[in-house]
Amino acid sequence: MSLYLSLFSRFIYIIGEITLIVLACIFCFTMLLVVLAWLSIHERKMYFPSFLKAGMVLVYGLVRVLFRIFGFEDNQIHIFFIQLHNTLNREAFEAIPVSERAIFLPQCLRSAQCPAHLTSEGLKCCHCGLCSIDYWLAVFECMGYRVFSVPGSSFIKRLAIKYRPRAAIGVGCISEVKKGLEMADKSGIISMGVIILKDGCVETLVLWEEVLEIANLGINPAYIPHKTQLS
Repeated sequence: MSLYLSLFSRFIYIIGEITLIVLACIFCFTMLLVVLAWLSIHERKMYFPSFLKAGMVLVYGLVRVLFRIFGFEDNQIHIFFIQLHNTLNREAFEAIPVSERAIFLPQCLRSAQCPAHLTSEGLKCCHCGLCSIDYWLAVFECMGYRVFSVPGSSFIKRLAIKYRPRAAIGVGCISEVKKGLEMADKSGIISMGVIILKDGCVETLVLWEEVLEIANLGINPAYIPHKTQLS
């Protein structure tokens, strides 16, 4: 009997040692991910993006805890994931013809005095000149993009089913962009996200040059319009 107890105790001891080693490895692995993420954020350069994404999926909960310990807020974590997503999708996005791409803008970018009416395909710009959408709509459509100004994800789903874009640029607040990128991944659409600078329900702001930088990916410079072509 004592022999069995001794063997059982030994077995439990070995299991405990293995568990501690595994936990230590997981912690070290997570710390490595957090350090790489921290460097990526501060250097504005994504280090080992494929490794980061795979690792984040495996230990996302622990990564969030350590991010908070390091002083990062949830929004900063979400922004990092969006940047990581864009980095990983960049090459695939470049390979898709512009005729098979779409841009989804949030309706909150429009002016408070916007006269446009909501249709089954979102807001139809009246070209009143009250906001910057008028100008940038002309830029992106001249490049060959389908551009939609929509109030929410239900419109995006419907338009994606109707027009079946292979790639899309989504502009919006952090939560909406994150949700949109996840939805695009499930639908097999190569997506890129741009976060607006100012949250709210009306007259929000976006860095249009950032949208343009992504829109230009994989496009021959000869097809990128200049101001003289749009005037």
